[in-house]
Amino acid sequence: MAGHSKWANIQHRKGRQDAARSKLFSKLAKEITVAAKMGDPDPDKNPRLRLAVKEAKSVSVPKDVIERAIRKSQGGDAENYDEIRYEGYGPGGVAVIVEAMTDNRNRTASNVRSIFAKNGGNLAETGSVSFMFDRVGQILYPFSVGSEDKVLEAALEAGASDVESGPEGHAIQTEAADLAEVSAALEETLGEAESTKLIWKPQTLTEVDEAVGATLFKLIATLEDDDDVQNVTANFDLSDEAMERLAG
Repeated sequence: MAGHSKWANIQHRKGRQDAARSKLFSKLAKEITVAAKMGDPDPDKNPRLRLAVKEAKSVSVPKDVIERAIRKSQGGDAENYDEIRYEGYGPGGVAVIVEAMTDNRNRTASNVRSIFAKNGGNLAETGSVSFMFDRVGQILYPFSVGSEDKVLEAALEAGASDVESGPEGHAIQTEAADLAEVSAALEETLGEAESTKLIWKPQTLTEVDEAVGATLFKLIATLEDDDDVQNVTANFDLSDEAMERLAG
């Protein structure tokens, strides 16, 4: 089991500081609709939908919004979204993965390519950077849920593969296929998690200075602002002081 991870804390902090709530709600509702349309509309019978609903609840998406998104999946006029992954490099050679859901591939590809080009990066072929990441499940709990030893013991018993604890909380890692099962087991002992989702975890981090970090932050923020983009992941490392200045 690993110790404190700055990268895990960056992800943790970022999720808590997302100010664009309406846009975030829209993206989560889209994931719920797609998950329900691809499988059973009952979360108890559809692991992907169950995780999508749980993630939406963790950021206080209203119950009626969640129910409407599920109902929308069953209507004949529900949009057909394609799930696409874009990969590229940002400033400083930082690897970037962009996950999107779109009803117009040409529009989304054009937008993503333009955003990379205007912010010191370049779009590359699919597979060009994803080999530098691991696809894993991540479950986040606040530090107040218990000591490192308590969370470690609960995570091991639930079948987790790793735990990273720090002042901002506990990041529990699972194999991608085990996320729903481990999450359910942890809920029995630790209660509701702050976040439960699949992520791309960097195998190594690329160090950047504050100037490069500022451009990188702009690239990521602009990508996340696109309605078709669901998630953005980058493998950068920045000092805590510079991170605080840029995030603030």
